[in-house]
Amino acid sequence: MKTLSYGRQWINDDDIAEIVRVLKGDWLTMGPTVDAFEKSLAEYAGVKHAVTFSSGTAALHGAMFASGMREGDYAVTTALTFVATSNSVIYTGATPIFADIDPSTLCMNPNEAEKVIHSHGGNLKAVIPVSFAGYPFDMAAFRAIADKHNAVLIEDASHAWGGDRENHKIGHDADMTTLSFHPVKHITTAEGGAVLTDNDEYARRLRMFRNHGTTRNPSEFVDTPDGPWHSEMQELGYNYRLSEIHCALGLSQMKRLDEFVARRREIAQLYLRELAGIEGLTLPPEKNGHAWHLFVARIDNAELHGEFFAYMRDNDIRLQVHYRPVPLQPYYRNKYGYKAGDFPEAERYYREAVSLPIFPLMTDDDAMRVVDCIKNFAWR
Repeated sequence: MKTLSYGRQWINDDDIAEIVRVLKGDWLTMGPTVDAFEKSLAEYAGVKHAVTFSSGTAALHGAMFASGMREGDYAVTTALTFVATSNSVIYTGATPIFADIDPSTLCMNPNEAEKVIHSHGGNLKAVIPVSFAGYPFDMAAFRAIADKHNAVLIEDASHAWGGDRENHKIGHDADMTTLSFHPVKHITTAEGGAVLTDNDEYARRLRMFRNHGTTRNPSEFVDTPDGPWHSEMQELGYNYRLSEIHCALGLSQMKRLDEFVARRREIAQLYLRELAGIEGLTLPPEKNGHAWHLFVARIDNAELHGEFFAYMRDNDIRLQVHYRPVPLQPYYRNKYGYKAGDFPEAERYYREAVSLPIFPLMTDDDAMRVVDCIKNFAWR
């Protein structure tokens, strides 16, 4: 019996052929394939700029840098996210603060965000909502908060690429939108990420930041050029470039993004239909445009959580829990003094949540195997 994990990549012969093509070519980094991949991302989202990075975390770090974030600033984000979202704030010297989730969406509750902003004071530099699991939350409330406090709105859409918000693709509702191309995401470049934006200045700063803080653009030079070889390091940047090889894979995967998302939606609908009515199991919130990176069910009796997890593992179904609330990680408790009970909705979610397998390579038989195991569990 094959093992089903909560997610995995789908690499086909076309993907491999594109990688081989690049390996046989003249460029291995920062060449025409990077440009083509960035153009593909930007056109899909309907934005002016897509700037690729070596990981989703690097893309988040780049977005924080481009926003002008620095020591003395702070940013608000959700307690329910991967640690990279808030870590990227700390990398700039700024401070992340957290808001609890709305249990009806599993995304940051804008009312809670306003409360913690009001209680914190100081210089709010960014509002960072996360489209958790691929859920296309209502951006209007967060736009209003950002505008009210003169802050930059940055959407962490690592779970949502290919999804829809109202009548358009996710990617241009915020000032900057970050993506991840990790193998379990909607498309993969093995490791990689990107920032989408319509803002020319943000794009300029992002491109400089990913390349050691340097520029070769004569219009940006501070010093008189020494010759045609002249370049300048104007900021403390990083080597966050994404290679031609990674971008070849990403460019090929983009051709199947809509197919991948459509298949995730089919599996989600199968789960929602077949698991409806099981006493003791709460299914995830639905919304038109959901990208279904994760399908998170909740065990109503938290005491059964570990037992259910082990039972599914015994049946070669590898579940996962996304995520332990970030403020309750040891680093954040020790550095900022957070404690159990500070984020009741996120904490309750963590005690109950399990991510079921959902990825485009799954067959209906695979999904029904998951369903049958769940139905056969000794609910009580």
